[in-house]
Order: sequence, then structure tokens, then C-alpha cells
Amino acid sequence: MSSSEGENFDIENVSGTESDDYAPPIKKTTKAPAKKAVAAKAPSKPLKPPAKSKLPPKKKILVDKDDNADSSVMGVDEVESGDESTGSNRPKEPAPPKKNKTASETYTKLSQLEHILKRPDSYIGSVETITQPMWTYDAENKRMVHREVKYVPGFFKIVDEILVNAADNKINDLTMDTIKVNIDVELGIISVYNNGRGIPIEVHSREKIYIPELIFGHLLSSSNYDDDEKKLTGGRNGYGAKLANIYSHEFTIDTADKNSSQKYKQTWTNNMGKVGAAKITKNGKGEEYTKVTFKPDLKRFGMQVIDEDTLSLLKRRVYDLAGTVKDVKVFLNDERLKIKNFKQYVDMYLSSAAAGASEASGGAAQVKPTMIHEQIGSRWEVAFAVSDGTFQQVSFANSIATTKGGTHVNHIADQLAKNLIAAIGKKNKGAAVKPAQIKNHMWIFVNALIENPTFDSQTKETLTLTASKFGTKPVLSEEFMKKVQKSSIIDHVLNWAMFKADQQIKKTDGSKRNRLTGMTKLADANNAGTRNAEKCTLILTEGDSAKALAVAGLGVVGRDNFGVFPLRGKLLNVREAKHDQIMKNEEIQNIKKIMGLQHNKEYSNVTSLRYGRLMIMTDQDHDGSHIKGLLINFLDHFYPSLLKLPNFLVEFVTPIVRVSKGKQRIDFFTIPEYEQWLEDTPDAHKWDSKYYKGLGTSKDSDARYYFSNMAKHMIPFATTQDGDRELIELAFSKKKADERKEWLRQFKPGTYLDHNMDEIPYSDFINRELILFSMADNVRSIPSVADGLKPGQRKVIWGCFKRKLKKEIKVAQLVGYISEVAAYHHGEASLTMTIVNLAQDYVGSNNLNLLLPNGQYGTRDQGGKDHASARYIFTELSSFSRAVFHPADAPLLSYLKEDNDWIEPEYYMPVIPLVLVNGGEGIGTGWSTTIPCYNPADIVDNLRHLMAGEEMVPMLPWWRGFKGVIKKVGDHKYDVTGIARKINDTTVEVTELPIHKWTQTYKAELEAMIGEKGEGVIKDYKEHHDNVNVHFVITMAAKDLEKAEEQGLIEFFKLTSKINTSNMMCFNFEGKIQKYASPEEIIEEFYPQRLAYYQKRKDFLANELQTQFERLSNQARFVKMIVDKELIVSNRKKIDLMTELRRLKFRPFPKVTKAKAAGETEDVVQPEGEDAEAEEVEQDAGSTDYDYLLGMPIWSLTKEKIDKLLQQAADKDAELLALLERTPISLWNEDLDAFLKVWEKSCQEYENKSLLDANGKKIKKKQATLETRKSLSGPGRKKGYGSDDSEDEFKPSKTALKKKAAESKPKPKPKLAVAGPSKVESDDEKPPKVAPAAKKALAKKVAKEESDSDEAPLKKVKAVKADSDSDIEMVPAAQAEGKGKAKAKAKEDRLKRKSLEVEEDSDEDYVKPAVKKKKITQAPVTDFFGKIPEPKKAVARKPSSSKPAPAKKTVSKKDSDDEISIKSDSDIPPPRAGAPKRAVRAKSKQYVEVEAEDVSMFEDE
Repeated sequence: MSSSEGENFDIENVSGTESDDYAPPIKKTTKAPAKKAVAAKAPSKPLKPPAKSKLPPKKKILVDKDDNADSSVMGVDEVESGDESTGSNRPKEPAPPKKNKTASETYTKLSQLEHILKRPDSYIGSVETITQPMWTYDAENKRMVHREVKYVPGFFKIVDEILVNAADNKINDLTMDTIKVNIDVELGIISVYNNGRGIPIEVHSREKIYIPELIFGHLLSSSNYDDDEKKLTGGRNGYGAKLANIYSHEFTIDTADKNSSQKYKQTWTNNMGKVGAAKITKNGKGEEYTKVTFKPDLKRFGMQVIDEDTLSLLKRRVYDLAGTVKDVKVFLNDERLKIKNFKQYVDMYLSSAAAGASEASGGAAQVKPTMIHEQIGSRWEVAFAVSDGTFQQVSFANSIATTKGGTHVNHIADQLAKNLIAAIGKKNKGAAVKPAQIKNHMWIFVNALIENPTFDSQTKETLTLTASKFGTKPVLSEEFMKKVQKSSIIDHVLNWAMFKADQQIKKTDGSKRNRLTGMTKLADANNAGTRNAEKCTLILTEGDSAKALAVAGLGVVGRDNFGVFPLRGKLLNVREAKHDQIMKNEEIQNIKKIMGLQHNKEYSNVTSLRYGRLMIMTDQDHDGSHIKGLLINFLDHFYPSLLKLPNFLVEFVTPIVRVSKGKQRIDFFTIPEYEQWLEDTPDAHKWDSKYYKGLGTSKDSDARYYFSNMAKHMIPFATTQDGDRELIELAFSKKKADERKEWLRQFKPGTYLDHNMDEIPYSDFINRELILFSMADNVRSIPSVADGLKPGQRKVIWGCFKRKLKKEIKVAQLVGYISEVAAYHHGEASLTMTIVNLAQDYVGSNNLNLLLPNGQYGTRDQGGKDHASARYIFTELSSFSRAVFHPADAPLLSYLKEDNDWIEPEYYMPVIPLVLVNGGEGIGTGWSTTIPCYNPADIVDNLRHLMAGEEMVPMLPWWRGFKGVIKKVGDHKYDVTGIARKINDTTVEVTELPIHKWTQTYKAELEAMIGEKGEGVIKDYKEHHDNVNVHFVITMAAKDLEKAEEQGLIEFFKLTSKINTSNMMCFNFEGKIQKYASPEEIIEEFYPQRLAYYQKRKDFLANELQTQFERLSNQARFVKMIVDKELIVSNRKKIDLMTELRRLKFRPFPKVTKAKAAGETEDVVQPEGEDAEAEEVEQDAGSTDYDYLLGMPIWSLTKEKIDKLLQQAADKDAELLALLERTPISLWNEDLDAFLKVWEKSCQEYENKSLLDANGKKIKKKQATLETRKSLSGPGRKKGYGSDDSEDEFKPSKTALKKKAAESKPKPKPKLAVAGPSKVESDDEKPPKVAPAAKKALAKKVAKEESDSDEAPLKKVKAVKADSDSDIEMVPAAQAEGKGKAKAKAKEDRLKRKSLEVEEDSDEDYVKPAVKKKKITQAPVTDFFGKIPEPKKAVARKPSSSKPAPAKKTVSKKDSDDEISIKSDSDIPPPRAGAPKRAVRAKSKQYVEVEAEDVSMFEDE
């Protein structure tokens, strides 16, 4: 204890006389004298005359050696007592007469010995008795005890110095094996003996005295002054044993030196004031030992005898030596101690702790704290136990008891805290835990040997040496850390955290009060918090839109007893949440305040709450069920007593489907209930059905209806029964993951919660409703083994197939389309990412991208995160899509139905198992999955091995474009390594990184290896990579590179990653989650299923061909019978005809609409052009069965048509026979060959993609500098990107365009992409193909109107701007060569060259009704019956292809056949035939005069 503690300014304690033999009065005080503080003050005020009262003369403590001592002591004491008297509480006495002292008398000098005796605080600590809690030895019970001890620190210190010297000798002489300590309390004599190497008995060469005398009788003599020498002893400053000598009446050193064969004995007396003569005798036996015997000057410590407390402390120090000095027998009063090592020593403390706890608990046996012990090297021994909530430590540095710890203890404690904080963080749901709180639960024992230790004072209670200078670096092993983690410390810390958390949570408790402020979204009930509060119900809604619905309903029931509060998204799972999350979660804090909930309160009724009931109002989908479950989980976790109250928790249910017909209306609360109604109702298709999955679907009027019939829509939850709490925990606790898997395995498809009940048991809610969410979560997260797709991906692929996507489409538009047609119920951002992920093709993403990445879809630089926004990137189906998903399989798939619409299939059946080609990752409820990618060629080979009945070849994971190595290192374990090679002695080149280690991530690792200040092993690196390849060039010092080579470049540069295939989970073909041990097992499961589908395909195609054959045969027979007069059709009733056709055994083919109304999903074969209109469904049964015969056109009666029908039937028959001869395996092999062809072509393109530019030209790589347009010269300086033709020049020209057009035929250029929303059109919306003559008739119309078509000119025509505000060019029609097919070919060629934002993709189900598709065929003869030719004029109807429609136009033929000048009634000038040079970067506009109308039209050159 430092001398500043407990300073006593009592004037009686001040010694002021010159008596030599006086000692301080023996007092029971805990306060140390104030001498040290006074000594510091004295020099600062030497001239200030002290105010001192006259007191009886006192004897002084210190012994004087010279004549100056008297006056110097008097002078100092005068100043001291003057200062002290100012702090006295007694009444001030008159100041004594001032002493007249000379300057020489004022300033004095003490010898060092005098200073030690006069100012002991600076050397040995306080010489006053103090009381403090310490570990001490209880001789009676023979154990360590921690209790209040009264002792004099200075006395304890001088004994300790001698003990430490004995221990130090073990370091100097490893053969030493005995320490003997004797304490004679009666005589007041202490002796310490060790049998280590003796002190050299020789005369010091410089000091000319014997070395033992130098060591023990002369101050500042030491062997520890060489700081360059690494010492492991306790001594440092050269005081040590001399202090014991100075504070002793008698001090004897007895040593034997083997080298000089002498023994040396010498005694000092009178506080080292008198030196006795040394007695040197012969050492005949060759003994070696050192023994120090001394009789402390007890009076100087205010002691009369060595009391019990001091003796117990000294005994503890002897036990300390037994525990800390290795391989030494320790004797105390000639009795050997049983403690032989540090582990046994630590056990004394732990046994004591258990015994103390037992006494405190009234004698009940207590468990002894577990000790975890470790020897770290030869210098450190550490033990750990769990403390009782306060940090405890017992530590030693070089056998010195550091009772206050120090840097050595902190170093160990910090390591433990750092390790534990990570482990505790994973489990902690209470208050945040800091290292200091963890240390509070530690009890650490350290025994260390430290080089040249430094301490905070001569008392050496605290080690201050920095850890870097310890000489060794003690690092606790992993095994030690694991044992510590398994101890009870984590539970203790968690319990403390929970206790702290409870205290903090209580601060956020609600209370029963009338008015709540600060929650604007709360629509509070008027009676909430009042005496009528228990009648109030709080409605918690899913989002603001549901709140609006609830508020609308409150218009019926009033606002007095109903409050509404909207929840934002999903409530926190409080069972797994950390305390900080709960404290910061606004939803939970708000619910507590609104309800008036109080933490840890047991509720037997609701009188103390602001609301008496809680109602949950969520959507009727899986996520709505999850929100209900989370709220139940919140109540069960914090307030389980509330769930025992009847009718406290209520569920609001809305109909999920409503069917209506006229004024009739039926509501269904579950889908199975609705499906049962569909089966039981014959005319169900005549009812309109509407799905109400979201509360936002209901109107205000619906809300008023719901609340008017409240009893029907509010279902209370039953009170909790036995097992309910366990079920809730099963659903929401992380600890129950395995049980949750088993719970989900028991799920049976078709399970649902029937809402036709009075109350809902929690067990039913968990097992029948919440389980549906968990299953849906897994379905969303884990791919199917059939097609490797998750539902979102399947919707995208299906939508692209449905749209017949042949041209690129903007991703943002595709997102909208998929959401519309595929019933996608989640966010647009998720769907965007799904599309982006399907199209990505960088190394480490997809081996086979089903969509094309037209734009920036992300690279290996950031692992795809660097993709552009959906509004900037385009996509289309890749060539793989139809090679993998064959169109012929589409009719065989099992399609799903949602909201009464058919959507994507349950799963696709690809040609090869796609789940292995692109891999898969996902985390669901209870399960997760990780499947790497494999080589499609290897998969095809293995499929063919199975076809041939051979064993499959094991496959290794494989990624397209990866140049590194993948090798198997164990069961399910693979190492993926990059490529690094040495270029020269200082340079290494890294040209490949492991899979899923992205370029930017690795760059950060390299920078870490360089170091912040360049002190790392790498000097520098340069980057030469592009988006496809990785290329780092790393510079190092030659010696560092040598070390790296020894370690291995791959390992040194961290170019290895691990792949594990032990978690390959997929949904199998039965829809259940299954674990697959290997990729070959997936192929084995896939093979028979796919083969069965080829048999199904064969059967389906055969049936289709048979149907087509019969239809054509029937048509041919029908026509032939009419021609041969065997069947009369004219002037007969349709019903009679149909009866006769049935008699003649013609096969009926009903119309599509009628077939679909009957529940069929597949289209019936039907020739193009036949309309299936809805009203035909209402006709009599069978009225359309023979329309395929009776609706045939008149020209079908021609001989050519009969021959054609017969030929077509024969072709179908031959095709059918050829198909029937084929086997499913041959069909599969054909598909596999086609797939491999596409795959090989794609791989070739992939390899070349970084070598080619947009035009397909090979690029030349070079280190270039910036070039601008200014570097180009001549007329071509404004060419685009080095183009060598004139298409990119935009110079206005006034030459005659007609002449120019006649001389050359430039290719039509792509139109400018339209900014803004583009129009998606189907084939049905395109303008009809018009014959040459008819185009003349349409020229006027086309020139006038804005075109909705995507058509561009077929020949050389002038682009006409239809509207000055529009960005879309309109091109008038020009004459085409030939008829339909020739034009279609020309159009197809031209479309291939277009790059448009406006889409031409058709949607087979979504045809705009405004534009009717009309077949350009011969006009029916009946059109001309009874009609008189009308005056000739331009007609609006589309003309026949066989005969030009009459039009009032003049056509003047020019020299060129390709140019037609059209003049019509309108005065719009004829279009010029010159094609626009470029529609992209127009330079200038040239305006054309308009003859009649004031319309401004411009042309681009």
C-alpha cells in the first residue's frame, strides 16, 4: 500500500525530539503516517515560518550518526508539524516563538542510511499498521482464506525481500532443491535457508571488501545492474536484503562456497550501524548454501511481537514459494509443505472457495470451482477458474507476489476475454457484454518468469513491464480456450447480461394511462387506459393499407373500444434476438407502450392493461401466417400468462376467395374449401371468382361488411394447453433445428387450418397453418432436383417461353411482365436479381446461362454485384434454353394454377440435370443447401454410361472459364487452387484465383500483405486483368520470395479455397427434401424420371400425329363425298348435317373454348384462322363438333385441295410410323447431341469473347494512351469508332435523292431506340402483309397516321417523321417483290439487323382486341352477291392479295423498278426513296415543303 493512503495529520504522530531509542506508539490504525507526503511538501516551502504549538518534547524515531543530525531533524520536523497543524481539527493554539535559524541550519543533508530510516515509505512502504482484505494462510484449518488482515506493509516487505532472494537462487543454480524458513515468534527471529550455490567468498577487486559484506552490508550493491543481460530474478535496484539488515537489531549472513572451500559468517547489529568481523572457516565437506538470519527491529514498525495476522501472511508467502519455485522442497519451521507444484497451489485456493461457500450456505456441500491449467513454455504457468462475480487474481512474477496484478495478468485476461466475447456474442440475447464484464467472472492464476521485470514501486505489488518486453509471448492454446468456453463462465456472463437486460427493458415498460403521445400511426381507442380499458381491443394490422381497411370498418363499430396500429413488415423473432435488437426495435417498444405491458409481470387478468384484447389482422398468405406466429412467439416469450387468458388474442379472418354470379355471393376462407366447391358445383365456370390474398384487395364497403358481421370474422385463439409452448418454441427457436426438420418431414400436402371453428388451438395454428409458411420458405430457397430451379427462376423461364421471347427486352419490362402473367407475389428487386443471376456468365457464376447478358450483368471483379440497374440492361433467351428445355416436353408438364390462372409448371424436365450444371445455394427453414457446378459434358457422358448399363465415372466440380485446379482431398472435400508462377527472383504472376474469391477481395488481401506503411512482405503489385481474366504482377524482395517458395506460392498467396459437397439438399420428384451424397446419386435419381418423360413424349406425339392424320383424312373424305355427290350440304339444316356426319362415322373435334370450359388445359388441334368465340360455349352440346368440316372454304372443293389433304394425311401417317419405331433412349440421344452441339459452340464463343469487339473483329491488345477525335484527320475525322464506310457520316446534302437512290441500294439502318415506355406488340397487332397493288391504296393512310407497327422499309424509302414530338420514325410502304413468302423473308432478314427497344415478341394469351388479324386470302364469293359496284375511292379495309383494290391514284413509273411515285387525293408529297444514312446520331434536319397541309416533316441525312 502506498504511503499516500490513509494519511494521518494528527499532531501527536509527529516525532520532533532527538531521542535515539524511541519507537512509535503501538496503535490499531489502518492509516499510514503522512511522512511521505510531508517529505514532498517540505522543500517547497522552506522559508515559510511554521505555526507550531509548544508540546511536550517527543523522542525521535531515527538514529543519528553525525552532529548535523540534531538540527536537521528539528528543522524538518518544524516544517512538517507546521503543515500538519493546519489540517488539524483541534482548536488552534497560539503560535510558538519563531526559532532563529541560519541558512546552514535550514538546509541539511542526510546519509543514505539515515534517509532510509527517516523516510521508510520510499523504500519499504508504510510502517503503520493497516487493515485490508488479503489471501492468507489459516494454520488451524490448513487452507487459504480471504479475510481482513492487519499488518505493517514495511515489515512484510523486508521479510519478503529475503524470501525472494532465496527463490532467485533457483534461477542461478538449477541444482538447488531445498528452501527452509523458520519463524520464531517468541524471540522475533526469522531465518531463510537455501542449498543453492553459495556467495563467492573472495575480496572484491575494486571495493577491497569481501563480496558477502558488499552484498548485505553496503547499499546499492547488486548483480542486476546490467540491463543488457536478461535476468529472470526478482531483484533490480540494489536495496533488497540491505533493507532487512537496516530494519533489524541483528542480521547474520552464513554462506558456504564450494569453489573456495570456505564458509563465511558475518553479523550486523544496530540497524546495520555496526558491522561485526567476518568469520571465515574451512568448508571441508564442499557444502553450498546461504542462510540469512535476522531479528527485525519491531519497534520501528510499531510492533511488539510478530502477531497472528502477520504470521499468517508470512506463512502464505512460504506456501507461495512452494507453489511457484519448481522442483524445490520447501520447509516451514522444519516441516515440509505438501505443495509440490503450481497446480496443487492453485487447488488450495479453489478448495478454500468451496469451503467458504459451504460455510456461507449453512454447511451445505458446494461444488469446488473447476480448474483449467496450462503450462505455456518453460516460463509461464496459467490456471483459470470461474469467480463469484468479481475479478480475482493470484499472480507471481519471478516468485514476487504481485498482489495487485499487473501487465502479465492483463495479458492473459485479455486473451481470454477476446476469445470469450466472440463465443458469448453468439449466444447472448441480453445486454451488450464488454471485456470488463467478462473479466468480472474470471479467477486467474499466473506464475511467470519475466526478463528484467519492472514494478510500480519498491513494494513490487504491480508488474508494469510492457508485454512486448516479457522475453516470451504467452499464447493460450485452442484447447485451453475450448475448456474455458465449456466452463460455467459463459453461463455466468449470460445470466449477468440477462439480469442487466431485464433492468433495461423495465425502463421501456408501458403503463395504464389515457393519452399516448409520439405515435402518430396509432389510431387509439377513446376508452384505452380508462376504467373501461378491458372492453377495448387493439387491432394490429399488416402494414398501413390494412390499417386503412380496419379504420374503414371502425365506421361501423365506432372508435371508443377499438384502436388500430400498423406493423411495419415482420415482427422481430424475440426468442433469437439479442437484447440490443429488442431495445432498438420500435415495433416491440410501441406494442408494450400501447398495451401497457410490464416486463416479467404475471397477468391473471387484464385490468392493468390499456387494452383488454389484442387482434391480429394480416393477409391470408404464408407471410401473413408468419406474422401471426411471430406475434404469438413474442407474447409466449415475454408474457406467457396473457396467452392463458380466454379471448385475449383474436384473429381477424377475411375471405380468401369470393365467387359471384349476379347478386349471389359466396365467401371462402380457405383454398381447399373453395376447391371442394368447384368440384361440387357443375356450373362453377359460370361464376366469377376473385382472390383476396391481401387485405389491400378489400374495399371500404367490404370492411364495413366484415365489421357488421364481426362474429363471423373474429376467431379467438384458445388458451394455451400442455405442449403448446413447446410447439411455439419448436417453430421459432434455433436450438430446435433438428426437431424442426423432423416436424417438416411429417408435413402432408393438402394440410390446412379450417377456419370454421369457434376458437383456434395454438397446436393447430402451428401444425396446420404456420407449417405452410415454413414449407413455402424451403420451396423458395432450395432447388428442385428435376430442373435445378427455384420457383422465382421457373416463373422467369416460363414467362420468357410464354412470351416467345426471340428479341431482347429490357429487364425492367420483363420484371413487369413476369409479375403480371406468372403470379409473382414478392418484390420487384428480388425478381430483378433472379433475372440477373440467370443471365450471369462470369467465372464462378453459371456454367450454362439460360438468359443472355446483354449489358453489364456483373463480373468476377465483385462477384456480380457490379451489375447495372434493371432499367439499363437487356436480356433474351439464350441458345441453351430450348436445347435444355425441349418444346416437345411442354404439354407433358404438370402446370400450377393460381388466382384461377394457369402459371408455370411444378417443375421442368430438362435434357440433363440442370441442378448439377449451375449448382445451387439457399437457406430455408430447417435446411440449407450447397451444390457446386459440374461440367455438362461429363454429365452427358455419365447419362450415356447409364443408357449403356455401365458404371458412372465420378465427377469433380467444374466451372466454365476457370483455369485453376480442383482436386479431391477427402470425402465430400475438394481444394480449389488458383495459379501463381515465379517470373524472376523478385516477381510473381497470379493469373487465376480460386472460385468465389473475387478480384477486388483479393486485391484487398494483397494490400494487407503490403502493410499500411509498406512494411509487409510484398513491395508492390500491378494489375493487368479484364472482366474475364485475372492478372496480378507482384513484386517482392528476393529473400521474401525464397521464403514464399519454401512455403509454396499457392499457400503463401492464399490461392486455395475449400468446397464441401456434404450438404447437397434438393426437393426430389415427390416434392420432399432429400439429401444427396454425390452428383452421381443425383444423376441416378434423374435418369429414370427423364427416360419416362421421353416415353410420355413419344406417346403424346404419336397421339397428336394420329389426331392430325384423322382430321386430314376426315376432311379429305368429307370433300370427296361432296364432290362425288355422296353427301349433300347445300340448303340443309346444320343439326341434320351433324347427325348425318355422326352416322357416317366422322370424328368430332370440338372447339377450343368449349373444351377449356370443360376443364381441359391443352389446345385442341385447330387450323389457323378459325375463331373460337365465347358465345359458342352457350350453344347446344356438340354444336361445334364438326365445324372443322363445315367451316372449310369453298375452294377446298377443288381437286388440288383434295390431293393436298390426302398428301398431308399420308405425310402424317409416315411421320407417325417413323416415330413409333424410335425408342425413348434414341430420342434422348438426339436431344443430347443437339445440346452438345450448342454447348461446344457456346464454349468456343466464351473463350473468344474477350478477344473480339462488337463487330466480331479480333482486337489487338496494346498499352495505349488516350486518343480523341482531334487526332483524326481529313473528311473522315468524325467517323464513329474507326468505321471504314460512309454510314457514320452525317453531312447534310442537297443533291437529288431520287437519282442517288436509283444508283445505289444502301441497307436500311436500325431505328433509334425509343426513350420512355416501349410498346410491346404481338404478331396479331402488326399491320397485315399487303400486296404491291394494295400498297398503293394504303400509301395515303400510312403517310397520314402514326404507325404502331415496328415495320421498317422493305425497300429504299425516305423515313418520314409522323409527328414533330415523336421519337419514332414512320416509314411509308414501298413496292415489294413477289407475294407473301418473299415479303416475309425480306422482313425477317431486316428484323435480324434491327436493335429495337420496342418489342415484337408475341404473347399467345394476351392479344389486343383493338387490332383484328385478317387473313389475306381470296375474298369469299358471297361478298359480291347482289352488290353494285360503288364509285371508286380509297378504301380503308385491307385489300385482297389476289386482286388490287380500286383506288383513285395515279402511279407514274420511273426508270427504276424500285421507285414508285404515288399521288392521291391528299396533297401529301410522295415519299423519297433514299434510305436514311443513320438514325442514331443525326447532324442536321432538312425540312421538306408540304404542298397542302402546314405539316412540318424533316428528313435525316
